[in-house]
Order: sequence, then C-alpha cells, then structure tokens
Amino acid sequence: MSDAGPYESLMRRALDLAVQAARRGEVPVGCVISCGGRIVGEGANARETDFDPTAHAEIVAIRAAAAKLGSWRLTDCALVVTCEPCPMCAGAIVQARIPLVVYGCDDPKGGGVASRYGIGIDGALNHRFELVRGVMEVQSSTLLRDFFARLRT
Repeated sequence: MSDAGPYESLMRRALDLAVQAARRGEVPVGCVISCGGRIVGEGANARETDFDPTAHAEIVAIRAAAAKLGSWRLTDCALVVTCEPCPMCAGAIVQARIPLVVYGCDDPKGGGVASRYGIGIDGALNHRFELVRGVMEVQSSTLLRDFFARLRT
C-alpha cells in the first residue's frame, strides 16, 4: 500500500467522480489526468449511461485530456484512477504515451497493469509507464465493495 502523498488531491477528485458514477448506476470508478500541476481531463464510468462498452473512466479522461491539449500524445501527464486499469484501458494508456499511472485498489479479477497482467510495465510494448499502487486504497475498495453489495441486495 502506498501513501497518498503528492497524489492525494488528485485521488480525492477521482473518488468524487466515482461517487457521481455510482449515483448514476455506474460502477464507481473515477479518473483524472494531470499535466503541469493542473487537471486536463477527467472521467467516470459511463458504460450504462452512454451504452458504450469502451466508456471506462480512463478512456473518458484520456479523450478529454487529448482534446484539451490538442494531441493524442499525453507524454507529460499523470493518470490517477480509483481502481487498477483493465487491459483495454492499460492499452489506451500505452497508446497515449502517459508516463505515470497512479491507482487506488487492485482488481484481482481483471487488472491489466499489476494484478493479472503487466500491460505497460512488463516491457513487452513500445511504451512503458511508471506505476504507483495503493493510493487511498481503502477508500477506493470500500466504494466498489459497497456498490456491489447494494446490487446484490
């Protein structure tokens, strides 16, 4: 588990976005992309709302950041997300050339960067990123666990 440290305010915003997603019936995952100390993109899961299987928080945030910065290359950015990116999102992070990924809780069933797969960190692709795990892990995992518990009742 990692100390929140310099990523705490960004993770807090990502958690706020995740809570908003849960209120819309979406899996509560939120993501922010920071560049030069300012948020340039943010997103929350929107698969149910948008009827779009690719509308994961990371994809929504990457699209917003690329549009704001006018480039698909997000080489000076950090992506902060509440839950470990899935393989699809990890691939998008690689394609966007994002050098730093920070996340809250692991996804032992579908994690694309550490728990199940090593996309972006194993050296198999043309771009690698630094990974910081466990930032505000308890808050992130509690949000997901409570959401799914409500669904089951």
